Amino acid sequence: MKIQRRHFIRQLSLGSAAVAAGFYSRAGAQTNSIAAPPKKLGVALLGLGHYAAGQLAPALRLTNNCELRGVVSGHPGKIARWKSDFSLPDKNCYGYEDFDHIADNPDIDIVYVVTPPGVHAGFAIRAAKAGKHVISEKPMATSVADCEAMIAACKNAKVKLSIGYRLHFDPYLKELMRLQREKDFGEFMTMTGDRGFVFGQHTWRVEKKLAGGGPLPDLGIYLIQAACMATGATPVAVTAHEGPKLRPDFFTDVEETIRFKLEFPNGAVCDAVTSYNHDNDTFHAEGAKGFYEFSAHAFSYKVGTVASSRGPVYFPAPASQQALHMDDFVECIRTGRESEVNGEMGLRDIKIITAIYEAARTGKRVTV
Repeated sequence: MKIQRRHFIRQLSLGSAAVAAGFYSRAGAQTNSIAAPPKKLGVALLGLGHYAAGQLAPALRLTNNCELRGVVSGHPGKIARWKSDFSLPDKNCYGYEDFDHIADNPDIDIVYVVTPPGVHAGFAIRAAKAGKHVISEKPMATSVADCEAMIAACKNAKVKLSIGYRLHFDPYLKELMRLQREKDFGEFMTMTGDRGFVFGQHTWRVEKKLAGGGPLPDLGIYLIQAACMATGATPVAVTAHEGPKLRPDFFTDVEETIRFKLEFPNGAVCDAVTSYNHDNDTFHAEGAKGFYEFSAHAFSYKVGTVASSRGPVYFPAPASQQALHMDDFVECIRTGRESEVNGEMGLRDIKIITAIYEAARTGKRVTV
């Protein structure tokens, strides 16, 4: 009896220990599964100008799903500074000539093209052929054909493509899209907008080959975006005229000011002006039941004053619109969904811009 009792107690102890060990093993596995976040994806910035340095690099310090792992530039001095500032290894830094070797670099998952728009297509296509997902800064390109080539290259390479439309991730613009969907103020039928600043020194932005135009593709694209957000639709026709040049010696290659009207399928219209010779940043959308108005800094990195027929509108400002965009793009890659701001949207906007220029040139109403 004593032997059996000792044997029983011993077996019971061993069994309890085994159960406990199994429990803690499973609990540990669960804890590890919860605690270990998905691996961050690596981003390489291609083009190290003011926007990359002033906005995207700081944003990549705030992202949860990705991080800066490489740079691409035609300026060795810039590469050296970025390599030092961000502790980047030599193997993750490329010139434009050897950029295609990025295909062999597993550290880089995404290439963000931040060059002048006239060369977006070439770099985006090379990135796609290297097997890297692509973000192209806006405007997507300078021609419809280039946009279509970028989309085709990414589809052929089975990589994702997104356009740098940061404002789709800002709470004030997301509210505009919600109002459109839920018709709180009815259909937004009348819209106005003005986006401009006084241009100083000469840069690529006033060279048509690199920029694709003047303020229209640079600033007016925000007004086009907002009008499409407010209607949930694409314009069917446009009219436009270029304003007189007050500085013809400076704006020799592109427009200085252009006014345009967008006509939507339901009869809604947006009257807009964009300029490199006056400061403004506003947008107003009105329906039968109310209005939604950006009276200052409508499209800035921190949206300014917003009002509605219900009173002032306030949302906490995100730390970075660009960080939200890049984190969302990683989720698109992980889950297989398409980016909200995809290549087709970029192509749509270039088709609209092309129609506006044609309307200004001919003085006629042009269908989109």
